Formats: sequence, structure tokens, C-alpha cells
Amino acid sequence: MRITAEGLGWSAAGTPVVRGVDLDVAAGETVALIGPNGCGKSSLLRLLAGLRAPDAGAVRYDGLPVRDWSARRIARRVAFVEQDCGLDTDPRVADVVGLGRTPFRDRWRGPSDTDRAIVDAALDRVGLDALAERSWKSLSGGERQRAHIARALAQQPYALLMDEPTNHLDVKHRLELMELLSRTDQTVLLALHDLSLAARYCDRLLLMRAGRLVASGSPAEVLTPAHLAETFEVDAELSTDRPGHPTLVYHGPLRAPTPRTAPASRTAPAPRPTSTTRTSPRQGTP
Repeated sequence: MRITAEGLGWSAAGTPVVRGVDLDVAAGETVALIGPNGCGKSSLLRLLAGLRAPDAGAVRYDGLPVRDWSARRIARRVAFVEQDCGLDTDPRVADVVGLGRTPFRDRWRGPSDTDRAIVDAALDRVGLDALAERSWKSLSGGERQRAHIARALAQQPYALLMDEPTNHLDVKHRLELMELLSRTDQTVLLALHDLSLAARYCDRLLLMRAGRLVASGSPAEVLTPAHLAETFEVDAELSTDRPGHPTLVYHGPLRAPTPRTAPASRTAPAPRPTSTTRTSPRQGTP
């Protein structure tokens, strides 16, 4: 599914957060949205997922405007994974993943055999099939994150929108997730802080700064020393590791030069005070 936006804007309490964003993510592309904290990535993803109405502009799926679509209709096409999604209750892991089938069921009908098979397959894809009967609160943070990803996969969407999906995951599961996403034929747009993962696994990068998209292209076109310095305030460059995968080499943060100050003038030390205390005459002196 192709996702496009034209002139997309949104403000919070009168402060612009997303500013005039135009983007075009082709069907089947895996695209990373990168940028520093607070630049508007999460807000942009929520606008694209139909979870927030824009103040300006429009979002389109395969050329169709989604402003007036119902949540159910959107959920049958797009799955959204948040950074953190807590639960007040303590359901089974399989029941959490089964929420991904909700858009396809009648309100009062329970899961079908097909639904259960899809949930089982989603759990298997993220390596949680052995934990299907476990309670939610017994899971670690990384296991909960993988369960939310499985819930999104169980929706069988045309597009996956994911906000920092590698949060809480250890190195092995980060790599497994990124390999899974890079191989799928679904459209994938995900926010990532790990620029090396973005460079290695994504077809294209979108660089965001202060609510605007400032660069779009291949990892080599976007992760230039100039863009890294201006956007992330780091001295870094795109290189390759021993197997030949693209990776970021960081030389350090950029620091503003310390202003030089004129040396303080030397002054003569103040004279030592003299004592004015009078002493009494020694006893027994003739």
C-alpha cells in the first residue's frame, strides 16, 4: 500500500509540531524516519496512522484520502505499534496478540479457528509461541514489545507504522525484527534512533528536524557528515563493517568552542595588617 501526505501539519497547544510535511512511501518499501528527540517523529506517525487528525494537509492510502475513514476501516489496512503501550489488566499473551483480529470480527463474535491460526503464526514470527499462555505481567519489557509487534502482524495489514519498535529489545531480537521487516512485502515506515540499523535494513531514510522533513533518499544520501552534524550535533560518517554492511562511525559530539577571555590583570598583594593590640608589662620586671 502506498502512503502519501501533502502539506501535513499539526500543532499542540498552539505550538507547531509537524510543519508542512510532504512524503511518499511506495508499496512494499521499508523506510526509516530518523531525527533527534522532540523533532515530531511520533506525532507524524500518528497522523499517518489516522490516530490524530491533522490541522492542515491530507493523508492518502493508495491515493484515497483517509480523513473521513472510520477507525475500523483504517485498522484493516494499517497497524500501528507505539513506543510503550501498557495494560491495566493481566490477560494471556495470546489474548493481547488476538486484539489484532478485532477489526475483522463482529462485535459479539469470539475468535474463529482462522483467527487463532493467524495469532499462532504471529507469535511464532516474533519467537513468542512458547509464551502464548503466559500472563502479560509476567513478561519482560522486551517480551511485551515483541507481543505488541505480533499483535500488529496479526492484523495482516497492508502497512506497518512503528514508533521505535526496537525499544527494550536486546541485540539479537533487534536484528531479527529488522530482518523480518526488511523481508516483508508490506509497506513499513518506522521511527528509529539506531542509525546503523536504519542504514543497514531500510530502503530509504526520511530525516526530520524541528517538525519538517529536511532530507529523503538512500542511507548514503541522507547520512552525510553535514546532515549528521546539523541535525544530531555529532561528528560522524557512514562507513561499512567487516562483512560490508553500512554502519555509522561516531567520532564524538560537536561542542561549541569555548570563548576566549582576556587574562585577569595582576595586582599587588594587599599589605598585611599590623597588630595594634597592647600587651601588659611582664610581671616582676624592675
